[in-house]
Amino acid sequence: MQGQQAGHGFDHVSRVLRTARQIQTETGGSRLVVDLAALLHDVGDAKFHDGLERSAEFSREILSAQGVPQEIVEHVTHIVDNISFRKGVPADQLSLEGKIVQDADRLDALGAIGIVRTIEYGAAKGQPFYLPSQRDAASPTAPTGVGHFHEKLFKLRALLNTEPARIIALQREEFMRSFLDQFFLECDGEVSRVPDTSL
Repeated sequence: MQGQQAGHGFDHVSRVLRTARQIQTETGGSRLVVDLAALLHDVGDAKFHDGLERSAEFSREILSAQGVPQEIVEHVTHIVDNISFRKGVPADQLSLEGKIVQDADRLDALGAIGIVRTIEYGAAKGQPFYLPSQRDAASPTAPTGVGHFHEKLFKLRALLNTEPARIIALQREEFMRSFLDQFFLECDGEVSRVPDTSL
């Protein structure tokens, strides 16, 4: 995964692993399958392989080389091949472990980390975070970070599989909306004043 940054490097994988473990303790499922799928879910991300998703292929190679039992290899490769947001409706039905890892991956796109990842990805792709000309546009003409919030990130909570993930998502989404409120306030030239409590 060397060079696979812009919010999709191993720091992202580590956070997904921690969150997946947190959800798994509340929902059950195989910790081994959850751990392996979380660790490998972005190993062949399409964004870094000319649009071709290779995570299942690479996962099968890695796990087979480590002597992992075949049924676990197949379970993990099925998960990593079907959790992506871009898969949408064509994705196969996920197991409980797959739903846990999918939720953990989607949660990492929300909250403070989600804001940073959006800005990092936009910078890597030469996309601005905000264009004033598109603020009220129903059909934006150019991709922006703010547009990404509305086109994808604010839709994630409704797509989550587990109740623990939905609880985490609500808090993170509220933080992002608060951030955007403050961002637009500052863009409009308004200054938030801190009350003077020295009197």
